[in-house]
Amino acid sequence: MNISTLSESNEGRAMSRREAIKRATLFLGVAFSPSLLQGVMQAAEAAGAAGAKPVYLTAKQFEIVGGVAERILPRTDTPGALDVGVPAFIDLMFGKYLAPEDQQVVAAGLAEVDATSLAAHKKIFVQLTAAQQDALLTKLAEASKTKARTFFHQIKELTVLGYFTCETVGKTVLHYDPVPGRFDACLPLAEVGNRAWTK
Repeated sequence: MNISTLSESNEGRAMSRREAIKRATLFLGVAFSPSLLQGVMQAAEAAGAAGAKPVYLTAKQFEIVGGVAERILPRTDTPGALDVGVPAFIDLMFGKYLAPEDQQVVAAGLAEVDATSLAAHKKIFVQLTAAQQDALLTKLAEASKTKARTFFHQIKELTVLGYFTCETVGKTVLHYDPVPGRFDACLPLAEVGNRAWTK
């Protein structure tokens, strides 16, 4: 592959990521910090959805990240955060692109999640039921409403960013078409997967 082809390929991938970030921001109203945007534009795809191992987080932190991310974006009729490798993405962003002070916020927040879970239920976070996990995360979200750059803000940003910039979600959830075909103004919804916004 020559240099010009490689440059065009990298530019195309960057444009796809920019589009995915823009869509995630519009859909969910999440404002991403500049450090996260810089990181995601440079980061390679986090490898392996289901069997990924942590590189920068500890095994315990990685397990909590997976549990939290899955409650933020659980599997429904579309893939959940775990299905598309969001924990591996967060691990990569944590180790390579977060500022040291943001790393401290995330690490302290993960420890707080488990400590709060143990205090309330005598179980670590990943052993709780989905309803108990939701209640604990709701409590954290409420506590962070009047504060800036808390753990909950950080983990939500990372989860949403990892989810909506992955190829699987782009193709199956957002139905992103990098080379769109002809425009058909009036089509029966059944012909476009019963989604009014895909064509």
